[in-house]
Amino acid sequence: MLSVLLVEDDRDLADTLIQYLELEDIRCDYASNGVAGLELMTQHHYDTLLLDLNLPRMDGLTVCQRLRASGDDTPILMLTARDQISDKLLGFDAGTDDYLVKPFEMQELVVRVRALAKRRSGQVRVLSCGDLKMDLTTKTLTRQGQSIKLSPTGWTLLETLLRASPSVVSRQQLEQALWGDELPDSNSLKVHLFNLRKAIDMPFDSPLLHTIARQGFAIKVSEGQDTE
Repeated sequence: MLSVLLVEDDRDLADTLIQYLELEDIRCDYASNGVAGLELMTQHHYDTLLLDLNLPRMDGLTVCQRLRASGDDTPILMLTARDQISDKLLGFDAGTDDYLVKPFEMQELVVRVRALAKRRSGQVRVLSCGDLKMDLTTKTLTRQGQSIKLSPTGWTLLETLLRASPSVVSRQQLEQALWGDELPDSNSLKVHLFNLRKAIDMPFDSPLLHTIARQGFAIKVSEGQDTE
């Protein structure tokens, strides 16, 4: 069963949406203002966030920006009465994944929620695993507060792994992310993985880059490993 959070200050609309979503087997939590919505997002996991733009206490754009800045990759569907392209651009700049202008058909809302719930957002600006943090805005990488430098290829490789973390990424997926259809010689990925491991793991006590036999590679915290 999908789980979503609705942040909407129009109580009548919120009640209608919650009832309809539950008929579609989508569980819906509710917050009436931006501050409460942000708090719920930090306390629970949701498949999708339905976020109104005009909210009391903290507007939807600010909620969206703060979630992305913290590394939250929950897909966000912004609900708004504003239909100007400039308003939509502001929403996408803040980190929303999709936009639905009020009034909208309930069926369309459900279709978009189900589509968004199948993936994590590509709009997140901070990727992390344990004490490793990659800031996509400032293009900085740190572990235990220490700055780490990577080549452009190493950066793309790590970003691909972090976006999937803790899931496994196959060799083919990594090669596609790095070189598309123009594959280099067979040892190139091995060399880049060695250099990445040397940069993010060797100076530290616990490894984050793992080779998963016959499956691929994963960035993850080992069981029992301290996350900070």
